[in-house]
Amino acid sequence: MDEVFKALADPSRRRLLDSLDARNGQTLRELCAGLDMARQSVSKHLTVLESANLITTRRSGREKLHYLNAEPINAIADRWINRYHRERVDALADLKTALEAKPMSDNAFVYTTYIKTTAEKLWQALTDPAFTNRYWGASFETDWRPGSEMVWKQQDWTSKDPEQLVLESDPYRKLSYTWHTFDPAFAAAFEMNPDDVAAWAREPRSKVTFELDPQGEVVKLTVVHDGFEPGSAVLEGIGGGWPSILSGLKTLLETGEDMPEPTA
Repeated sequence: MDEVFKALADPSRRRLLDSLDARNGQTLRELCAGLDMARQSVSKHLTVLESANLITTRRSGREKLHYLNAEPINAIADRWINRYHRERVDALADLKTALEAKPMSDNAFVYTTYIKTTAEKLWQALTDPAFTNRYWGASFETDWRPGSEMVWKQQDWTSKDPEQLVLESDPYRKLSYTWHTFDPAFAAAFEMNPDDVAAWAREPRSKVTFELDPQGEVVKLTVVHDGFEPGSAVLEGIGGGWPSILSGLKTLLETGEDMPEPTA
């Protein structure tokens, strides 16, 4: 975590984070235009932020887009926050809340974490119900071949839909599938407002992609959940759920233990 505190200590880097908080998914050119800094200086600061995992990047054609990444703040808050002075705790808690509550961009959620495991074990954890039920509480019935339908099961709710399918499956490297269907049974099972769920169902179906990048003893896992329209209520909802799911996945693979239930 030394890299995180070092990165946050610089006011210029905090300004870059503020800029991405206001509008995520910016290019280097866009970030330079919004700040009174030379392109080379901005590039150096972004390298430090990316090394600390406070931002993550993705290619879109020839452009490199930059996104806020909540993972290191979650790690500090969940594991070590009580070791620091109260004022620092409050500041980190405020940042953690802002990063979790705000969607990663107008049409995508992007989150990167590093897990001490192998790509094979991580792939199994993403696809095997024996694992997904432990950290997610959900399981998927499918053969994981591109074009195959997925039956989504969570608690007492089951979702089956012809458009709910595997999009891409490259074992140990990349997995992508469309998101589940919102229906009245979903609202009832999770005690949600039926009108809200009906509104979610009218939105375009989104998709989630898991990108696995082995790096020595760890695997870099980037989760991209996109396909949303600007102002999507579904995006706002999943933006708060993914950090918890991925923290549970990381804990399970690194310790063999389930995430503890939050205390009041």
